[in-house]
Amino acid sequence: MPYLFYDPTLLFLIPAIILSLWAQFKVKSTFNKYSKVKAGSGMTGAELSKRLLQDHGLSGVEVEEINGNLSDHYDPRSKVLRLSSGVARSRSVAALGVAAHEVGHAVQHQEAYQPFQIRQAIAPAVGLGSKMAFPLILIGLIMSVPTLLDIGIIFFSGAVLFQLVTLPVEFNASGRALAVLKNRGYLAEMEVKDARKVLYAAALTYVAATAVAVLQLIRLLVLRNARD
Repeated sequence: MPYLFYDPTLLFLIPAIILSLWAQFKVKSTFNKYSKVKAGSGMTGAELSKRLLQDHGLSGVEVEEINGNLSDHYDPRSKVLRLSSGVARSRSVAALGVAAHEVGHAVQHQEAYQPFQIRQAIAPAVGLGSKMAFPLILIGLIMSVPTLLDIGIIFFSGAVLFQLVTLPVEFNASGRALAVLKNRGYLAEMEVKDARKVLYAAALTYVAATAVAVLQLIRLLVLRNARD
């Protein structure tokens, strides 16, 4: 029972949890700051994303406005780029940076960028495995069944792999976004610097999520070895 509620390995997670909380604060505060800075182009996030999709010959990708705060994403299955209202309708530097980032994912899909392809390939299995991992781990710990614990850890390892693959996907999309915004003149040089701050604050949340996942996996392995 101590393994279920408290054990010294919980200390492994503290640095990553602190990083995660700070990353969430950082992305929200940075986005809010630069959402008040209007871009010189006067374009909205939706207008920019449509223009960038056209520039890359992605006429088959639709742009939809959705509810939520920073819920923006590209859906490769339906080839739809979904922008939150705060991005789609805004003419701010922050909104244009986020919109360009999501277009970056659509371009990754078009060009079969390998980390993007790997992430999409493993996503269904990882989703199922993630749902099953902790119930199996919990039962394995309560019932002292090492086999169930091992299977749960294997499933959770898939989620860790997914997080690791996500990092290059996100950083690459941001790099693509900043390059096209600068090279094609959609943002002025100072505006590009502001957009970079927004995108890399957002990327930090993925770094934090990966750190939490990796340290959680280490913790589970330590618990497993302690049972031997």
